[in-house]
Amino acid sequence: MTPSRPVSTSGGSRTASPGLAVAAVARRLGVAPATLRTWDRRYGLGPSGRTAGSHRRYTPEDVARLLVMRRLTLEGVAPVDAARAALDADVEELESATQAAETPRADDDGSSAPAEEPRPGRAHLRALPGGGAGGLAAQTPAPSSPGSASARVSDVVDAAIAYDQARCDDLLRLGAHGDPAVWWTQLVEPAWQRVAQRTVLAGPGAVPEVVLATAALQALRDFTEDHEQAVVAAGGPPPNHPSRMRKIVLIFAAPEEVVPLSAHALAAALAAKGATARIVTGPASTHRSLELVTMVRPAAVVLATTQRRPDLDVVRAVHDGFPELPMFVGLRRDDAASELPLAPTVQRVRSFTGLLHEVLAVVG
Repeated sequence: MTPSRPVSTSGGSRTASPGLAVAAVARRLGVAPATLRTWDRRYGLGPSGRTAGSHRRYTPEDVARLLVMRRLTLEGVAPVDAARAALDADVEELESATQAAETPRADDDGSSAPAEEPRPGRAHLRALPGGGAGGLAAQTPAPSSPGSASARVSDVVDAAIAYDQARCDDLLRLGAHGDPAVWWTQLVEPAWQRVAQRTVLAGPGAVPEVVLATAALQALRDFTEDHEQAVVAAGGPPPNHPSRMRKIVLIFAAPEEVVPLSAHALAAALAAKGATARIVTGPASTHRSLELVTMVRPAAVVLATTQRRPDLDVVRAVHDGFPELPMFVGLRRDDAASELPLAPTVQRVRSFTGLLHEVLAVVG
């Protein structure tokens, strides 16, 4: 494990603070306490201060490094590379990270929210190996050369609008060694959003969204089947073996989401990392949701959706019934997050990649 290395600052004003407990830092970063403990255990990004009673506390420098780690993982950088960058960050970079977290930005509806975009002068942190997976490629458009991400998205949109199911199936094929998280963030979600924005004069039975959804779901089924076969062939247990069901993740979609593609993509991404997830499909009232949680006894519950303002009744009901159960809600809009229960076990996450990392930190 790499030891954390607090950066000394002039005057010693930063190190004079008694420090923060893990729960306080988790609230500030918007992550689960289990995530911080995982980062401490795996990467050495833990508290370096101590109180008189020998309790470990996070110093301002520790928090600044965690802010760097948090931002990079949300951008899609691999956790091990993000941790290395956080540990190597100098005083200027740590101060920039702290200022970025405290600087409000304008949200889509004009409201103020914590800044999310990287600040100028930190481009070298973006160039880490794996930095393009799941976030940077989507945020920094590349020229639409043949084979580029932008060109592939355009090809998928064109195939869906032309009702060319075979072409769409071929374009969205994941392959046995594919990465569902990258596949979703860089290809399927951008295509889904663009198709939803197009106005099309269609004939009876011709729905571009259905073509795209059918191809995406088929790709996820094929990937999951190939992945499970590989696990069993390598000597692992089958999908429904009790050993794999002990730490199951229960994924809910928003009630009015007809085709919950993001929920299915998240389940496949978790499977690719060795976790077990099941998606709740069909009507799920609050009463039925509580019954499912009682029956399944999941290690974590997730609400995955592409809706801008989803109905959060299920989140509130499950939290009321199981206040100690870790819950993760994918919400990009800050005004929608105001409706979430205020509790350390209920975490709002802004990106798909961040959601995947947060859940994995709990179910491991």
